[in-house]
Amino acid sequence: MARRKKVYEGKAKILYEGPEPGTLVQYFKDDATAFNAEKRATVEGKGVLNNRLSEFFMTGLNAVGVPTHFIRRLNMREQLIRAVEIIPLEVVVRNVAAGSISKRLGIEEGTPLPRPIVEFYYKDDALGDPMVSEEHIIAFGWASQQDMDDMISLALRVNDFLSGLMLGVGIKLVDFKIEIGRIWDNDYMRLIIADEISPDSCRLWDMETGQKLDKDVFRRDLGNLADAYTEVARRLGVMPQRETGVTKPTLIN
Repeated sequence: MARRKKVYEGKAKILYEGPEPGTLVQYFKDDATAFNAEKRATVEGKGVLNNRLSEFFMTGLNAVGVPTHFIRRLNMREQLIRAVEIIPLEVVVRNVAAGSISKRLGIEEGTPLPRPIVEFYYKDDALGDPMVSEEHIIAFGWASQQDMDDMISLALRVNDFLSGLMLGVGIKLVDFKIEIGRIWDNDYMRLIIADEISPDSCRLWDMETGQKLDKDVFRRDLGNLADAYTEVARRLGVMPQRETGVTKPTLIN
């Protein structure tokens, strides 16, 4: 497919104009970043893995009635998606204490939470994506109360779907983040899941050993990131290992 005009480039993906109005082409890069891009690396094949895994998760969500922006995969690194108006919030669902919630509240990492906890973070790399309350969201006009109710409902449905899927292959869904966008069908606005769902945006632990199978492998120097993502793909039956073309990461100074 011929390259079209670049619309946006982020840390892990590039968006190009789509072949039809209201569509975009989402390209998955091999870049790995952590700590607001202070730590960076190139992991050959990572974009291929995340493209296929995100396709798998988004297709499954569409099938169970959770709407997403995903239309179809175009090739090993690109997928066709619906253009949406992204709400400038990251929605995080936590099932087990890990990462920032452990640091903020002094909860030992690995502690099961009494129920799934939904948090909102304002999308701004320069500010470090700060956590915000529903009061902030309404006051600054990022989303309405109805939007937030719908976002929480969508996030919990995603949690139910992913938790069950991962449980079936011996993986614990510790937490994940999603982005949500607005689309219009004539005058009717609705919210759908956007961006990606992959080991970049989830914490995934082996249920027996506790081995990390997500970006914490890169954040904490726990081994080969490509191997971790490949293991998730292998367990889910998404793609044979020979198709990934992964190699060890090359750190960028």
